[in-house]
Amino acid sequence: MTTRTEILQRLAGETEPWDVLVIGGGASGLGTAVDAASRGYRTLLVERHDFAKGTSSRSTKLAHGGVRYLEQLNLTLVLDALRERGRMLRNAPHLVHDLEFVVPAYGYFALPYYGLGLKVYEHLSGKLSLGHSHILSRAHTLERLPGIAAEGLRGGVLYHDGQFDDARFAIALMRTLEDLGGTAINYMEAVGLLKESGKIIGVKVRDREEKAELDIRARAVINASGVHAEEMLALDGDARKGLLAVSQGTHFVLPHSFLPGETALMVPKTADGRVLFAIPWHGAVLVGTTDEPVDAVTDEPRALSVERAFLMQHIARYFRRQPKPEEILSVWSGLRPLVRKAGVKTSKLSRDHTILVSPSGLITLTGGKWTTYRRMGQDTIGRAQKVARLPVRPSQTLNLKLHGFALESSAASEWERQYGSDLWLLRELSRKSPGQNLDELLHPRLPFRRREVVWAARHEMARTVEDVLARRTRALFLDARAAMEAAPEVASLLAAELKRSDAWRTRDLESFLSVARGYLYQECDSPPIPRSEPHQTTAG
Repeated sequence: MTTRTEILQRLAGETEPWDVLVIGGGASGLGTAVDAASRGYRTLLVERHDFAKGTSSRSTKLAHGGVRYLEQLNLTLVLDALRERGRMLRNAPHLVHDLEFVVPAYGYFALPYYGLGLKVYEHLSGKLSLGHSHILSRAHTLERLPGIAAEGLRGGVLYHDGQFDDARFAIALMRTLEDLGGTAINYMEAVGLLKESGKIIGVKVRDREEKAELDIRARAVINASGVHAEEMLALDGDARKGLLAVSQGTHFVLPHSFLPGETALMVPKTADGRVLFAIPWHGAVLVGTTDEPVDAVTDEPRALSVERAFLMQHIARYFRRQPKPEEILSVWSGLRPLVRKAGVKTSKLSRDHTILVSPSGLITLTGGKWTTYRRMGQDTIGRAQKVARLPVRPSQTLNLKLHGFALESSAASEWERQYGSDLWLLRELSRKSPGQNLDELLHPRLPFRRREVVWAARHEMARTVEDVLARRTRALFLDARAAMEAAPEVASLLAAELKRSDAWRTRDLESFLSVARGYLYQECDSPPIPRSEPHQTTAG
């Protein structure tokens, strides 16, 4: 693993232009960079915050075709996504797995309607199907979904879809990029575009830790900055205000007792026209999502009152009771970059991706969804070959095994399986440092150990307490209070590993706690946190 210092030295001394420079370290940017590197192009990815800091760590954790798009008759998107779901499972079985879902039917015509629809869903996945769907009796539905509302229940439909941990998948993509010879660096912000004769020849970047600026030349520059895509277009002088219709989705995380067992619940149509899920995830239950149009784009969106009320109402409807405030372990929101279509609600907008080429040659990728990240990257680099006149080479990602590729190990916990073939190296950390008690849990309510902090700093480019507790582990998203209680220990471990001062440790801890308070149910209506600046590495 190349250190951040080594990457900075390389960038400062680089004389030859990169073939491909990707701006944005979320699903679309990482997928694009991996595709470019798989073709043998010299590839650099820069991310102004941390990998998957935004939308890409805040999904519903599903690799799926999208049942609601089937009802909208967007068969092309569903078919493409179902194929990509199968490829995700095939290429990263340590990160993606089959999950059984049950759709409860409360009306006379619901069973045949949902049963037929999910048979079509199953059929569209073809050879990459995860399993057969079938109708369940009322008794079997209650057995699969203990605790759901029984009054009026007629039965249910069982079907299969994929589940994954989005932030861990993003880190695996970052490591895969490195394995292919590419370079990725976080906390490096694109602040300007370099041009000659009106055409883009590179990007001016600012190191947000040290505040130094660099000019980086590249043949192809790709804007994959998600909900911030319009900001990058504005830097180019391409004012496309109104390109995106940004919507917000919010999730609650509840104790496992709300949905015991390993089967997920899917409600096909809620009051706002979305699909609602309740999914077992790392020992808890993830419930979401909402769809609310928003005007402001922030790094830390906060749940709106209307979203909290919506989730409370639907939980009470399907689980027979509302959770008490103290039972809500974490509340978090994400922003979706949907390509605007006049007169269409955000819940009805397609999740197809869009590729735009500006007169300057800037290539913008926007829209899309996690499940189709690979196809998005393939299409974008295919376009970049033409725009930047790169040597024509085929994508190699269709069967590319991601970093850590490993089949499921019965000796590993659900969380440990995320590390795949790196797990034995992670465990080796504990054996090599017996005096540091690296096998100890960070918190009794969390499955994460002290060794994950050290590993994240050494091998996964974690730079802050938030990086560790929000994305290298999922502590903040699973149990905000527990994450806050574990934070001082994480800050100490990270400061020692990165050789940071006591003053840095104190500042970074306070910065994390400020963010984490917004994940508590009682405080999630407070104003969203504006874009943050990371702490400089200098002492004091």
